Amino acid sequence: MAAFMEVLDTAIANVSLVHIAGSLSASTEEATWVLTSYLVANAIVLPMTGWLSDTIGRKRYYIGCIVAFTIASLLCGLAPSLPALIGLRILQGAAGAGLQPVSQAILADSFPQEQRGMAMAVYGMAVISGPAFGPALGGWITDQFSWHWIFLINVPVGIVLVTLAMALIRDPPELRAVTRQRRESGIRVDYLGFALIALSMGSLQLILDLGQKHDWLDSDFILSCIMVCVFSLALLVYRELTHEHPIINLRLLGNRNFAIANVLVAGMSIPLLGLSVLLPQMMQTLLGYSAMDAGIVVSPGALVTVVMMPIVGKLVTRVDSRILSSSGYVLISLAMLMLTTIDLDIAHGQLVALRMFQMFGLAFVFIPLNALAYADTPPGQTSSATAIINLMRNLGGSVGVSMVTFSLSRAHQVHHANLAENIDPLNPAYQATMQSMSTTLGNEQAAHAAMSGMIERQAGMLAYIDVYYLLAALTAIMAMTVWLVKRSKPPASAPVDSH
Repeated sequence: MAAFMEVLDTAIANVSLVHIAGSLSASTEEATWVLTSYLVANAIVLPMTGWLSDTIGRKRYYIGCIVAFTIASLLCGLAPSLPALIGLRILQGAAGAGLQPVSQAILADSFPQEQRGMAMAVYGMAVISGPAFGPALGGWITDQFSWHWIFLINVPVGIVLVTLAMALIRDPPELRAVTRQRRESGIRVDYLGFALIALSMGSLQLILDLGQKHDWLDSDFILSCIMVCVFSLALLVYRELTHEHPIINLRLLGNRNFAIANVLVAGMSIPLLGLSVLLPQMMQTLLGYSAMDAGIVVSPGALVTVVMMPIVGKLVTRVDSRILSSSGYVLISLAMLMLTTIDLDIAHGQLVALRMFQMFGLAFVFIPLNALAYADTPPGQTSSATAIINLMRNLGGSVGVSMVTFSLSRAHQVHHANLAENIDPLNPAYQATMQSMSTTLGNEQAAHAAMSGMIERQAGMLAYIDVYYLLAALTAIMAMTVWLVKRSKPPASAPVDSH
């Protein structure tokens, strides 16, 4: 439930930016920092969650995250200005970073192997629902009440979660031993490691989130962020591999299955979140859908995943996880290829069916993929492994959104130029069309404006189709990459990756 709250809050604020900007006397561009600040803080703290959980104690850290997230949500709802809201979103993002990985680690250690698959399926149902229904819920709350309530709604939920966590959660003996040993030997904090994580992850998130807006390499700001990211990331890898008590246990990536599974997690997040951005945007800009109608198209897909999760949770104990994951990737790739056949006249029901088919395939990826990742994880390393795989998921999602946005923009420019070049004013067919449009619209100027609009829409649709081809190819590569993982028994011992 805590992970659901965090996932929901990540998605719910997107649709309220215009209202937030108007209420706090800011521009829409300035208001986007409400999202960026949360993502940057989340990206910085997420790699540290395994170390913090083991050092502080998982239960203490988990409850602390819920309390801090709840207080930050309350203060966000009461924020009197945009700078105050941005600062509080930084606190909220830092606190929220621990909710998903720690929730997964708790579930992994709370169930025997034969029951973990179903437990993680239930967890997957919760976290898939967040981004699916978040935008629609956020829009409804904002319309019916005000944007403040998208944050205030977390307060009663947080209070209930803290009460339940205090009463029900217990740290496993192995983790208590690790925490006790660290305290007895003296907690040695790797301050340089913390600084390098903040620099590398923070600058990387800024690059991915703001790169398109600042025109990538044409911006001195983005170039500076790239240099900081590359330098600090190289130092971070060296530091964590050589330090006696690393904050991020990168040595886990020495396990072939775990390393490849992390690549697959990142690779899956690219089309998953990329398409979550593309479809609503396409429907609103090209097909004339409202934000609510676009949400109605997207939401049924999440229901398919929710229904399929328990089924896959049972299958993963009986079928080779590589077969399930590869099949899921193939289905998603086929769904992407089907999207390349659409046009501007596509029916509402067809869009719903295509989205449901894509999410049907997704259900076969989550649990099996994480079963592959966690099959060979050493005892006592669950928190560290979960932190790494959640970091890769977040990075993959951020890369996916940036990649599809960049590709869409460039493809649109190319197709618009090509279509415009192929219009010959002396062509009799063109002249007849313009004459007919001028008669219908009343004047030649209106006809030219309508023709420009048609070119713009067609170029836009062709650009979306190009990006769907790109995502189909990427997902097909992931389907083949699965088979690089060595076969192991699929005990369903893995936490389910979120989003």
